Formats: sequence, C-alpha cells, structure tokens
Amino acid sequence: MLLTTSSYADESVSICFNYGCATQSTVKFSSQQLNSVAQILAAAHNAAEERTLLAQVIGVLYAWAGEQTPIHADHGGNFADAGVQGAMDCIDHSTTTTRFLRLLEQRDALHFHHVIAATRRGWIFQHFTATIEEMPLAAMNATSVATTQRPRFAVDSWYVDNGKPAIVLPLAEWFNYGGPGA
Repeated sequence: MLLTTSSYADESVSICFNYGCATQSTVKFSSQQLNSVAQILAAAHNAAEERTLLAQVIGVLYAWAGEQTPIHADHGGNFADAGVQGAMDCIDHSTTTTRFLRLLEQRDALHFHHVIAATRRGWIFQHFTATIEEMPLAAMNATSVATTQRPRFAVDSWYVDNGKPAIVLPLAEWFNYGGPGA
C-alpha cells in the first residue's frame, strides 16, 4: 500500500490591523501548523461539521498570528480595544479572515466549501465579513447546480477576542444582524 502525504512548504499571509487595514504585517505559518489545522478540517464528514471546525481553525490561525504581531491585543467589536496597537475593525477582520480561508482552500483543506468575496451589510453603518459558499454535492446534476443558489455563510471573527473561534452563520441570518448578542 502506497501512502502519500501532502508536503506543503511554510506559508506567509499578510494580515491587517489598526482599523481599515491601516497597517499590514506578514505572518508565517509553518507547514506543521498548517498540516495540523488541515487535519482538524479533515475530520468533517459534511458541510455543517466543516463550518464548526472552520470556526475553531480560524481562531487558531489568529492566535498564531497574534504571537507574531500586536493583534494579540484585539478584542471582539470595536470598543474594548479602541486605540490599542493591533486592534482590528471589521475591515481588518474580513480581509484577514478571507486571506486565511484562501490559504486553507489553496492547500486543499476545505472539502465542502469554497471562498468567495467578502460581504458588506448596511450603508451608513457598514459591517464586513469573510464569506464561504457550500459546494454542490457531487450527486447533483449540472442543471440543479446552475439553477439553485448554494448556501452561503458569514465567517465573522470581528465579534470575538483574538484566538477565539470565529462566528460562522448563514449569510441571511448575518444580514439580519444575527450573531452574538442578537
């Protein structure tokens, strides 16, 4: 029996902080770290399980990034850490989380979702989130895939302190201001 393992190199990701991506810094994740989060995600048997595990993995990636940058000081929302070096607003979080998700996607760690562009709600008081879309089941035929909107989900790390699991919820619920404290 031939066993194969993925051998990816270390990866660097640019993260945003200090509100509105005013500051960007590059963090490096080792191949061992990335393989460990890929193994966590590999335990998912379906899309719902992958979303649950993905929330945890995003928290882990933020914790590791916080060991290399001042984002370790970031607290959920905008008020608990206003003015603190490393604080992140929703623009910083949506941008950075999307970059983390794309890294996972490029490493084939996502099996039930793919990453799409960040989403915005509101006009005057805007809020942004990273967004994923559930992939169609292989059993679906081409017609149903083309005519059916696939479920989309907000992956919103702005609500939580650095290193805590992100909030993952249906995008429609997010648009209705669902989430912590709703």
